[in-house]
Amino acid sequence: MGVGGTIEYISALIGNGGSHSYGKRKKKKQFQTVELKVRMDCDGCVLKIKNSLSSLKGVKTVEINKKQQKVTVSGYAEASKVLKKAKATGKKAEIWPYVPYNLVAQPYIAQAYDKKAPAGYVRKVDPHVTTGTMGVYYDDPSYASMFSDDNPNACSIM
Repeated sequence: MGVGGTIEYISALIGNGGSHSYGKRKKKKQFQTVELKVRMDCDGCVLKIKNSLSSLKGVKTVEINKKQQKVTVSGYAEASKVLKKAKATGKKAEIWPYVPYNLVAQPYIAQAYDKKAPAGYVRKVDPHVTTGTMGVYYDDPSYASMFSDDNPNACSIM
């Protein structure tokens, strides 16, 4: 048993009042923040969403930005349960699809750029997905040396 295992064993003993149920304890949920995009038109919609999500077990705070259509939920609730509860209100809801544009390598490609995105945000895009307008990346070094000055036949290809 390493140092980490020893510490877990001791904390389990202390946490359970000294009983020896080391391997039978429940896993504690991680504190997390879930961001959702929820369609909200009025203050009634905001109140409905806030009351619904606040009643979810494990939720500590619910922050709503009506202008950005963004709901931020912090607590020990799972993201899937928060999303399900938001959809149960009858509103269109999804996990927050945007990231700040300065975190994306190419924020104005077709997949990332979204006119409906809040100011300063673009859609999350897989960085390895390429389109026909973007270059194709090759791992083979022979392609890189094909047009080099060290290759005497390079100009014959052109």
